[in-house]
Amino acid sequence: MDRKLLDLLVCPTTRQPLLPLDGRGLQALNAAIEAGGVVRGSGDAQPQPLREALITRDRKIVYIVDDGIPLLDSENAIGTAQIDGFPGA
Repeated sequence: MDRKLLDLLVCPTTRQPLLPLDGRGLQALNAAIEAGGVVRGSGDAQPQPLREALITRDRKIVYIVDDGIPLLDSENAIGTAQIDGFPGA
């Protein structure tokens, strides 16, 4: 993702800056998705693993990046509290 764009993006709920989700976080998230234990803000299960995501500075909310486009809405947000052992949460 373009660094200039990333510098402008903030969480629409908390107004915290967003950072790319690191490899450990992505791995933990995808393991939980594969186990069927991840629910998005809409209440729907996250159906497939993610290739890329953004996370709030406090590491509590993940936003999906789909084909390079960040989906910054509460419907697609994933709370990290539901993921056992999520790094840094």
